[in-house]
Amino acid sequence: MITREVEAELVRKAVEARDRAYAPYSGFAVGAALLSQDGRIFSGCNVENASYGLTVCAERVALFKAVSEGAREFVALAVACGQGPCAPCGACRQVLYEFAPELLVIMADGKGKTWCTARLSELLPHGFGPRDLA
Repeated sequence: MITREVEAELVRKAVEARDRAYAPYSGFAVGAALLSQDGRIFSGCNVENASYGLTVCAERVALFKAVSEGAREFVALAVACGQGPCAPCGACRQVLYEFAPELLVIMADGKGKTWCTARLSELLPHGFGPRDLA
């Protein structure tokens, strides 16, 4: 469980990251902030590409930054976008599940209003993870 203050900080950082998004094709800017078990926060924004399939979502940018800095355990993720909340896409859910099936996902709008929260395991029921390979 995280405090309201930590939740607010994650949402604030997700909104800041959203402002840096590169979304010239869709116009749909997304920001994310990922809290590691050791208290570090890693932010990311979506980065679109003219070859649409090469676009990378904000959530994966944040996760990849975290992993590249040595973090492997995560507590919460805030996602900020548009006029209302958005949840991580299926690809992001799967990549996040690799590290944190019980991750708290905070869904906010582009102005920082939190609309809802859910555990990643609720957003990706019966997810496929490392233990499934055993």
